Amino acid sequence: MKQLSRASKWLAIVGVCCAAACAPATKESPSTTAASSTRLRRLEAIHHAQVWKATNVRSMDLRAGPRGPLAFEPNETVACDFVQRPRGSGSTPKFSCATASDHELKVRYGKTNGEVYAQVAATRLMWALGFWSNAMYPVKVACAGCPLDPFKDPIAAARSRITTFDPATIDVKVDGLTIETKPDEGWSWKELDQVDEQAGGASKAQRDALTLLAVLMQHSSNKSINQRIVCLDPPACSQTLMMISDAGKTFGRANRFNKDAVAAVNFKEWSHEPIWNGSAGCIGDLPRSWSGTLRDPRVGEAGRKFLADLLAQLTDTQLHDLFDVSRFTERDPTATIDDWVNAFKQKRSAIADRHCDS
Repeated sequence: MKQLSRASKWLAIVGVCCAAACAPATKESPSTTAASSTRLRRLEAIHHAQVWKATNVRSMDLRAGPRGPLAFEPNETVACDFVQRPRGSGSTPKFSCATASDHELKVRYGKTNGEVYAQVAATRLMWALGFWSNAMYPVKVACAGCPLDPFKDPIAAARSRITTFDPATIDVKVDGLTIETKPDEGWSWKELDQVDEQAGGASKAQRDALTLLAVLMQHSSNKSINQRIVCLDPPACSQTLMMISDAGKTFGRANRFNKDAVAAVNFKEWSHEPIWNGSAGCIGDLPRSWSGTLRDPRVGEAGRKFLADLLAQLTDTQLHDLFDVSRFTERDPTATIDDWVNAFKQKRSAIADRHCDS
């Protein structure tokens, strides 16, 4: 009887499995299908994404910055009309305004806002070396209809009222379609490992070089939202890139709570923070941020050398222009431009002089 009982049990299980296998497939809802397609599109975009393109490093004008229809001269006074927008995410003082030619600009402002200074230096350094970045222009903004503090009080004032913001920066995004499955998704640093060189994506050396550059700059707020996946040729999206889109907490020391006073243009903190964690090997020294996705990364020899070769091409004049145009001495008057240049060169030497095991 026990044998029969056991046989009966197995027959019942087989019957249930067969019934499940033979049952008609459940039709997915349109929203489920669309979500799956979007996730697949994002994964494909990562697989063949680029992070770097070749530049003539020595010819890059770090004072002028990237040229284009929305390029502005250093300290130029830009006139625009306030555009009332929802506050959005983030805690950095910013607002939107439109020029006479109807171009809407993203403006960051505030003398005590470290991102106004750090963003200019970080984006111009990445741009000069060939890593994708937004264009940041250090300017003054004369805004018609702006309240005194648009981030805290986003209600438009009378248009006859002109409010001047000095210092300020204008942020011009890389032109392209953002690839994401949800708003402000970005990408985490571990997702760089999903880039496939065989599929046309960036090499491991280029990805490691970008990672090591994040260490050099002390990219503290490295949460996913501050990186962006971009499609350059929609709708095909055969050309995609992965970039740092917000490098406002740099040139200080990365810290758990991304404190602006520590993380953004602080000479003492940045100059004292080493490139490497330890006297040997190639583990970068990047303290953890509570919201971040990158901490003390390990890089390979090819990536170290790739970045070292790029950094070696920067001249003293370019480095001086980089820190001067970014107004670092206004942010931190304890150090001169020469102090910043010398600290940079010491970090560059630390990268050049190290040898990685692989």
